[in-house]
Amino acid sequence: VQLVESGGGLVQPGGSLRLSCAASGFIFDEYGMSWVRQAPGKELEWICAISRSSSSIDYVDSVKGRFTISRDNAKNMLYLQMNNLKPEDTAVYYCAQGYGRDYVLGRRGSWGQGTQVTVSS
Repeated sequence: VQLVESGGGLVQPGGSLRLSCAASGFIFDEYGMSWVRQAPGKELEWICAISRSSSSIDYVDSVKGRFTISRDNAKNMLYLQMNNLKPEDTAVYYCAQGYGRDYVLGRRGSWGQGTQVTVSS
């Protein structure tokens, strides 16, 4: 199993970024997928998830209305569109197998290596 995130970087407050996660080594459309982040000095935070067919999507309140998770099963890709970014969104962002918060944070599925997102003026 391999999950490779990309698209992170430095952005000003109010800006946007789109993260991508390329999946390989497993049958992508058999898994719900999540994004998790870890801010400096803080615990891991599950932020959103999407079901296998994209029929079910959940967000943590802090990103609801600003972030959009999506997937392309034909391309084995997971995405996170992040708009109206705030300094408190600064973190390493990980894609992970699984839908439920406890399942994902319990490391029951595979994770990528992470991509850094820094929101600063």
